[in-house]
Amino acid sequence: MAMVNKKKKSFIGLPAPLGYVPGLGRGATGFTTRSDIGPARDASDVSDDRHAPPVKKAKHDDDDDEDLNDANYDEFTGYGGSICGKDPYDKDDEEADQIYDSVDKRMDERRKERREMRLKEEIEKFRQERPKIQQQFSDLKRELADVSFDEWASLPDVGDARNKRQRNPKADKFTPVPDTFLANAASKQDGNVAVSARDQFGIATPYGAMTPGLSTPAADIDMKKIGQARNTLMDIKLTQVSDSVSGQTVVDPKGYLTDLQSMLPSHGGDISDVKKARLLLKSVRETNPKHPPAWIASARLEEVTGKLQAARNLIMKGCEECPNSEDVWLEAARLMPGDQAKAVVAQAVRSLQHSVRVWIKAADLEVELKGKKRVFRKALEHVPNSVRLWKAAVELEEEEDARIMLSRAVECCPTSVELWLALARLENYENARKVLNKARENIPTDRQIWVTAAKLEEAHGNTHMVEKIIERALNSLRANMVEISRDQWIKDAEDCEKSGSIHTCQAIIRAVVGVGVEDEDRKHTWMEDAESCASQGAVECARAIYAHALSVFPSKKSIWLRAAFFEKNYGTKESLETLLQKAVAHCPKAETLWLMGAKSKWLTGDVPAARSILALAFQANPNSEEIWLAAVKLESENNEFERSRRLLEKARASAPTARVWMKSVKLEWCLGDIKKAKAFLQEAVNHYPDFAKLWMMKGQIEEQLGNNVEAREAYSQGLKKCPGAIPMWILLSQLEERTGQLIKARSILEKARLRNPQCAELWLEAVRVEVRGGLKNIAQTLMAKALQECPSAGILWAEAVFMEARPQRKTKSVDALKRCEHDPNVLLAVSKLFWSERKISKARDWFTRTVKLDPDNGDAWATFYKFEMIHGTEDQQREVRTRCLAQEPHHGEKWCKISKDIKNWRKKTEEILETVAASIQIPT
Repeated sequence: MAMVNKKKKSFIGLPAPLGYVPGLGRGATGFTTRSDIGPARDASDVSDDRHAPPVKKAKHDDDDDEDLNDANYDEFTGYGGSICGKDPYDKDDEEADQIYDSVDKRMDERRKERREMRLKEEIEKFRQERPKIQQQFSDLKRELADVSFDEWASLPDVGDARNKRQRNPKADKFTPVPDTFLANAASKQDGNVAVSARDQFGIATPYGAMTPGLSTPAADIDMKKIGQARNTLMDIKLTQVSDSVSGQTVVDPKGYLTDLQSMLPSHGGDISDVKKARLLLKSVRETNPKHPPAWIASARLEEVTGKLQAARNLIMKGCEECPNSEDVWLEAARLMPGDQAKAVVAQAVRSLQHSVRVWIKAADLEVELKGKKRVFRKALEHVPNSVRLWKAAVELEEEEDARIMLSRAVECCPTSVELWLALARLENYENARKVLNKARENIPTDRQIWVTAAKLEEAHGNTHMVEKIIERALNSLRANMVEISRDQWIKDAEDCEKSGSIHTCQAIIRAVVGVGVEDEDRKHTWMEDAESCASQGAVECARAIYAHALSVFPSKKSIWLRAAFFEKNYGTKESLETLLQKAVAHCPKAETLWLMGAKSKWLTGDVPAARSILALAFQANPNSEEIWLAAVKLESENNEFERSRRLLEKARASAPTARVWMKSVKLEWCLGDIKKAKAFLQEAVNHYPDFAKLWMMKGQIEEQLGNNVEAREAYSQGLKKCPGAIPMWILLSQLEERTGQLIKARSILEKARLRNPQCAELWLEAVRVEVRGGLKNIAQTLMAKALQECPSAGILWAEAVFMEARPQRKTKSVDALKRCEHDPNVLLAVSKLFWSERKISKARDWFTRTVKLDPDNGDAWATFYKFEMIHGTEDQQREVRTRCLAQEPHHGEKWCKISKDIKNWRKKTEEILETVAASIQIPT
C-alpha cells in the first residue's frame, strides 16, 4: 500500500494573487462575504471563459416573471413579500410605521396648499397655451344660435370627396322598390314571356337544395295588403312601447303623476310582473302570516292594479292575523270608505288602546269638532302621558278649557317644556310665575323656561328682574351640568327681539357673549357676532354686542367706528349723536368720529352745533388737515365764504398741506377770483411740486382763460414732476386733440404708455381718440392690443362690447364676463346691452346687480336712473333716486366730469344725478 504524501502544499495559507477569482476556470462567478474587501465580480460582467454557461437573469429584474396571483398578495408587503417578511412584525414595528405615517401626513399637509396652487397655475397656463377645441370654437358655437331655419335649410350637402377607386363604381348598388310599384307591375303583366329561375327550379331551401313546384303566381300576391299589415303591426309595437313605464316616449307633464297612480297594466310584460309579485307576496304571507309588511305590500299591489276590493279583503285578513300592528290597522282605515273606516278604527282601538297614531287617525275621521274632542278625551283616558295627544286636544279647545286641560296635562307629562310654557301663556301674571317655578323644579335643565320667565317679567314692567333671572339661569344650568351653548343663547336673544322683549334680549347678550371666547379673540369674535345679528335683522342684539365690546375696550377706535356706522345705518340720529359724544370722549384723537358728529349735526340743520363740535375737535387735534377742511366745507356750504377764507388762511399757517393749498385755490376759483387762485397755485407748486392735482388745476384754469400755450406748458411741467399722473397725460392729449393736433395727441398717449405700462385708462383714451377721429379700423387694432396687454381691465372690455357690430356684441359681452366677472364697468355694459335689445326685465336686474356691487359708481346710478325714467314707474324712479342719494357716489367718468366742473360746485347729489342722466344717450 502506497504511503500518502502528507506534506503541506506550498500555496496553502498564502494570499491569493491579484485578480484571482476561485473557480473562474470552471465558469464560476465571484461573490462577496463580510470578510471580503472590495467589490466582487458583478453578475453582468463578461466572463473570461468563452465556454462559460449563459448567465441566468435574476427574477426581480424581469417584471413579467413576477407572480401576481392573489394568493401571493399581502396587504402589508404587496406581491412576493419583502426582504423582512420572515421577521416577526411586533409592536415596535407598528409604532414606527405609525410615526412615519404621521410624519408623511404632516409634511403632505404643509405642502398641500402650495402644491395645489402650483398645479392649478400650471393647468391654467397650459390651457392658455393649448386651449381645448371646445374653447377655440366656443364663440363660433354661440353664433350658431343666431342662424335661422332658412339658413340651415340652404346649407349645401357635403360632397363625396373620395377618389374614384374609393367610390368603386363597379360595385352593385341596390335601391328598395316601393310596394305600389310591384303591385302595379304585377297587375299589368298579362303573361310570362320567359320562365324565371324560381318557376323552373323552385325555392331554395336552407339545406342547399331546390324545391320544385313551390312557385306562386304573381297575380295571387296582394302587395297592398302586405303593406297595410306591416303598418298595423308596427303601430301595435309603438303603442306598447309608448304606454309602458320603462319606454314611455310621450309624457303629459300635467297629469303624469296622476296617470302613474291610476295606470292599469294592459300588456303581457306588465301582467307577468304583477303575477310574479303576487306569487312572491303570497309565499311570504303563507310562510310568515304574522309579518305585517307582507299584508300591507299585498294590499297595495292589488290597489295599484285596480283591484280595490281584493286589497281591502287582504288587509282585513292581515288585521286578523296581526291585530297588534299599528301599520296594518292604519292601512286598512286608509283603504276603507267613510263609515267602514270608522268601524275599522274602532276595532283597532279595541285591540290597541295605547296606540297614539290610531287615536289620532280616529279623530281625523271625525267630521264634527265635537266628535274630535270626544275622541281625544277618550284617548287621554287610555294614554294620559302622550304629549302629542295633549297638544292636539288642547288646540281644539277654547282658552279657558285649554287652560284647565293644560293644568292636567303638566301633571301627566311633567317633563314636557311645551306644555308648561303653553300653560304659562294662558295664566295671569301671578299664576304664570308659579307655573314657571314648578316647571323649573320639574325640568331644571331647560333654558327656555328661564327665558320665558325673563320675558314675563319684562312684559309686566319688571325690567330690573330680567338681568337677575338670566344670571340665575346660567348658574342653575351650570350647576345641573348643562353646557352653555353660546350660539343657542344668541339665537334665543334674536327670538326675544323678534317677539318684542328687548331687555331680555340685551340681558342674554351681555350674559353669554363672552362665554367660551379667548381673551385674544374677543374683539374679532364680537365684531363678527354683531355683523351677523345685524344682517339677520336683530338690531338690538347687535347694539348690545357693540355696547358690551365698548365697555371692555373703551379706547378702541375701530370698535367706535363700527358702532357709529351701525347706528348710522340702523339707528336714529339721536342714538348716533349720543354714541359719537361718548366716542370722542374716549378717543379724542380719532378725527373721523369728530367729523361724523359734526356732519350729523349739519345734516339736521344745526350749523352752530356742528361748529362747536369742530371747535372741540380743533382743541383735541390742532394740526388736523381733515378737521380744517371739514370746517371750511361747512362754512362754504352755508355761504359763509369770508369765514371759509379765514379758516383756510389759518390752515395754511398751521397745517400747510397740499390739500389745504388745493382747497384754497379751488375756493378762489369757484368764487371767480382767478388772479388770486393763480397766485395761490404758483406758491403751492413751489411748496409741493410733486402734487399732480395742483398742476392739473393750473392747466385747467389756463384752458378756461383760453391760454392753450400756458396750459400746455403747465401740463408739461407737471408731467416732468409727476410722470405717473395718468389724468394729466389724458388732459394734455385732449388739449392737443382740441387744437387739431391729432398726431401729437397720439404721440403723447404713446409716450404715456411707455412711461406707465399696462395702464388701461391710457389705452382707453388712445382708442377713443381714434374713434373720435373717424378711424374705426385703427381703433379696433388698438383695442385688440390693449386687451392683450390688460386682459383683466373692465373699462376696456366695456368699451370693446359697443365697438363691435350688433350681432357680435353678445359674444363679446360673454367673453368680457369670463375675464371680469365682478367688474362694475362690465356689468354696466351688459346692462346697457340688454337695454339696447329692449330686454327690460333683464336690464333692470343687471343694473341692480351693478349698483349693488359698486354703490360709489355715479355713472351706474345715472344710467340706471335714465333707464327707469324711460321704462320704469314712478315708484321705481323714486327708489333709484333715493338709493343713489343714500350712497352719495363720488366716482365715475361722466359723474366726475359733471361734479368737478367749476360751474356745478354748489350742486347737490340729486342735481348732479339729474344732469348726468340727461347727458347719457340711449344705447342702440
